[in-house]
Amino acid sequence: MSDDQRRVVIVGAGFGGLSAAKTLARAGVPITLIDKRNHHLFQPLLYQVATAMLSPAEIAVPIRSVLSPGKGRAIEIMMQEVGDIDTEKKIVHCVSGDEIPYSALIVATGSKYTYFGHEDEWASFAPALKSIDDAVNIRRRVLLAFERAETTNDPALRERLMTFVVIGGGPTGVETAGALAELAKATLARDFTNIDPRAARVVLVEAVGGLLGAYPKHLGAYTERKLTDLGVEVLTNSPVKKIDEEGVMAGETFIATSNVFWCAGVEATPVGKWLGVGTEKNGTVSVGADLQVPSLPGVYVIGDAATAHDADGKRLPALAPVAKQQGKYVAESIIRARQGRSPQGQFRYRDWGTMATIGRSAAVGKFGRFELTGFPAWMMWGAVHIAYLVGFRNRINVLVNWLWAWITYAKGARLITGPEAATTQSIDSRKAIDEELDKTVANVQQ
Repeated sequence: MSDDQRRVVIVGAGFGGLSAAKTLARAGVPITLIDKRNHHLFQPLLYQVATAMLSPAEIAVPIRSVLSPGKGRAIEIMMQEVGDIDTEKKIVHCVSGDEIPYSALIVATGSKYTYFGHEDEWASFAPALKSIDDAVNIRRRVLLAFERAETTNDPALRERLMTFVVIGGGPTGVETAGALAELAKATLARDFTNIDPRAARVVLVEAVGGLLGAYPKHLGAYTERKLTDLGVEVLTNSPVKKIDEEGVMAGETFIATSNVFWCAGVEATPVGKWLGVGTEKNGTVSVGADLQVPSLPGVYVIGDAATAHDADGKRLPALAPVAKQQGKYVAESIIRARQGRSPQGQFRYRDWGTMATIGRSAAVGKFGRFELTGFPAWMMWGAVHIAYLVGFRNRINVLVNWLWAWITYAKGARLITGPEAATTQSIDSRKAIDEELDKTVANVQQ
């Protein structure tokens, strides 16, 4: 049997896909890794790019440098986008027209933000945070808002420009709101002549009654108190009803703003459509205890794209550690099958806990029955995220930047990149602001 006939195809180079690829590569199994981007992204720190704490290169690493494909190695990396999968002929069809045969398939394409049926109405006014392009676009919006506020003579426009609304009270929303408040009230405090950035308004909007819904209620309450101490306004029980060029209607409260950032619900990429199987409401594909799609032997779905359960029947969370452990488990299952060994037992997730940071010196963490808050939790949060970063250089760079920012309050990636016109022409309407800020930055160096 040729390598092509024995090849394992992995779709997605996130935590799960990369974990599977590295395990299979070490065992000498021929693999093809497909991803529409050329880099592995550490998504938990995207908000720090969006708020000018880190540059994109510090939380991303080229896939080729991680797997080091070369002569004599049965590793193929393809920067392609999947269009469909023929599970009968075992072929992955790419949008480009390329056809990639597989003997086993691992789908680890993650998730994307959903606007709950309002994509056409809200997405252009409230960008989400899921990729480097998203983060750089948001950073550009934030910094341009302060620059425009500095030069306008219209008090109403200035107030709207200096109001920032973050939608979603989960970890990403909490972390983004806290970082925006620190950027405005500490980092930029002395950078302007005509405005006082400390007067900026940061509002965190959550549809239900508390923050961090996956955590115990008292940790959500602690988080709300800490955010309030940072100057963040927290609106709970305030489902979003409308987002337009004038602002946001959250519950019965209207907030006039030029800056809305979406950190609410997510849904899976179209894996079910590719595989021709049914999905859950959030688009995920249900898998068995061995992480295979029950009706498709040899097809595995892992990470955010899958609905998997632990031994007690509890649904596994959409977290990086889950995806990494699933990737390794699936790879080992494939290796055992090729070696003629007996199948391993069902997948068991080792829960090392969950954490969320609140500004520069506080966090919350839950580790089984053990809970941690405040500065010790923040220190642990930093250590865990440093450990999960791919690449020694990235770990050192992020550590140095964090230490410098903690000591000086300075953030070193405060660069506005993109079309020159966006920084020079007069912009006096929300629509014009959005038209300029929505232009995609194709090649970002910082």
